[in-house]
Amino acid sequence: MHNRILAVAAVAAAITIPSLAQAQTVGIVRGNSVAVQEDQGIVVEQRPAFREYVVQERVPTYTVQERVVVGTVLPETGITTYDVPQRFGATPYRYTVVNGATVLVEPRSRRIVQVVD
Repeated sequence: MHNRILAVAAVAAAITIPSLAQAQTVGIVRGNSVAVQEDQGIVVEQRPAFREYVVQERVPTYTVQERVVVGTVLPETGITTYDVPQRFGATPYRYTVVNGATVLVEPRSRRIVQVVD
């Protein structure tokens, strides 16, 4: 009986552990920049609908001198960020449009974490 319980526990652990590892959301650090994992940002399948949403909302585009790439820190003033609607996935980030590109921004640091292409 004891061996049977251990066998069931081992099988349950073998099934559960890989799914828990996948559920973690960890950014990729590249130098001083942090890139967002796919499960934290706008997933590929949702990007066309998200871009369409941004156009429909008439979000203004802001112009900055820096290139719009992951890791760029946006100015503290002059740029408004917006909440990402739940239908595009739960994310801790906000979005805006910079130099014509829709980007996800980490609210506290104002660092671009995803360019939604």
